[in-house]
Amino acid sequence: MNLILRIVFVVSLLGAWVQSAAAADIVVMIGEDEYHTWETLPEFVKTELEPAGHHVTVIHADAEDKNHFPGLIEALKKADLLLLSVRRRTPVKAELDAVRAFLSAGKPLVGIRTASHAFALRPKDAAPDADHAVWQDFDPEVLGGHYENHYKGGPLTQVSLADGAKGHPILNGLQLDGWTSTCSLYRVSPLEASAKPLLMGTIADEPAEPIAWTHRYGPKQAPVFYTSLGGVEDFASPNFRALLLHGISWALDASSSK
Repeated sequence: MNLILRIVFVVSLLGAWVQSAAAADIVVMIGEDEYHTWETLPEFVKTELEPAGHHVTVIHADAEDKNHFPGLIEALKKADLLLLSVRRRTPVKAELDAVRAFLSAGKPLVGIRTASHAFALRPKDAAPDADHAVWQDFDPEVLGGHYENHYKGGPLTQVSLADGAKGHPILNGLQLDGWTSTCSLYRVSPLEASAKPLLMGTIADEPAEPIAWTHRYGPKQAPVFYTSLGGVEDFASPNFRALLLHGISWALDASSSK
């Protein structure tokens, strides 16, 4: 069964799982070259978020300049939530400042997969141009994680419940028995003490790693949900789609109830 047919099939299974949240303005920021979220996230928007009443603006990295996100600054001015799928980009300073201001205002963030190193560079990477910026500590500061790298691809990641996470609303309706992911397992331990792990991932002969958790950022306690899942095959999984939907709903609800 091809990917599109599989997605259509699993979407039909999600109805009872989707948590309600008031209609919101959501910005989806996409800038990565590995996991095809430039395809999977717009499909997710059309299939899941817009039918729920949300107004969604999808911002892609510029085709000619991967570190420029046209329209981001204006979109964030009216946004209620930012959904992030970016990998090692150095946005224009004004764009990254807009992200900082959004989060500092207490607005919620949901990040998937490479969001853990969205704005961070490695020692081997070229320094950004003078009018661009990095946020090297975005992962520990905002997400509450410590991405160090990932294990080699190949082994399936077995998904299980984190200690103390039973009953969390983000996990409502998820069928954990037999849930696996083809995404390589990220090495993110230890999480910040303020992060609350929800799901763990395990591969053979390696310690378990958190693969989904919540966090709060800044004095205004911006709600943050992050999952290191988010590959193409994950978007064909009803569990992952429900996890992402529930994470968005939780972040919106947590923001409105502060």
